This record gives sequence, structure tokens and C-alpha cells, in this order.
Amino acid sequence: EEQFVESGGGMVQSGESLNVSCVASGFTFGFQDVCWVRRAPGKEGSEWVAAVTRNGATYYSDFAKGRFTIRRDDEKNTAHLQMSSLKPEDTATYFCARVESNRVFGGNYYPLAYDFKGQGTHVTVSS
Repeated sequence: EEQFVESGGGMVQSGESLNVSCVASGFTFGFQDVCWVRRAPGKEGSEWVAAVTRNGATYYSDFAKGRFTIRRDDEKNTAHLQMSSLKPEDTATYFCARVESNRVFGGNYYPLAYDFKGQGTHVTVSS
């Protein structure tokens, strides 16, 4: 079974840091682009956070630039998202997602479709 298992979520105060991770299984992790996406409470749909390509290139949404760092460890089939200077608006469930299709244009990464995501890990940032 192809899956991601996320961990590391929790409750922090505004300005603090938190690292979340996901472990992949059931597929060749090193051959895939992987994204972190998030869904805020009460909102429909997911918001793209960051991507790390199979070649190790990294891309970030505007809100994540300068605060979040995505990295991958192909030996451990793991992707990490290090989050700093957290804000209450970062409160969400964070998911790893395998990218099915994407475009890179003008130095920006555009995930077009995900073929599956994990169950997510909850991050709550209090003010």
C-alpha cells in the first residue's frame, strides 16, 4: 500500500518553531516530487505549502518563503518541513502529498495534481 504517515504536529505559540515529518512507504520515494500541503480548520480544499523535487530542488509558497524549509531524506523515505516564526494563520492540518503532475515556470513550482496524501498532522499556533 502506498502511503505517507505524518508526525510532529502539536500546539505552539506565535513566533515559535515546529518540525513535521512524513515517512513514505509502498513506492519508490526517491523517484517522486513531494509536497507539503495544508488545510485550515473550517476551510475546504488544501493550500500548497512547499515542494521538494526528486532532484532536491525546493520551492515555497509566498507565505512559506523565509519561514519554512522543506527537505527530503531518500535513504529514510522521509520528508521534513521545518517551520519557524509560526503565526496563528499557520494553524492547519499538514499533509504530505505525492505529486502526479506539475509545471515549473519562471522559477516557480505549480503542482497540478496529487495522486494521494497522508492522513495529516495537526498544527495549532496560538497568539
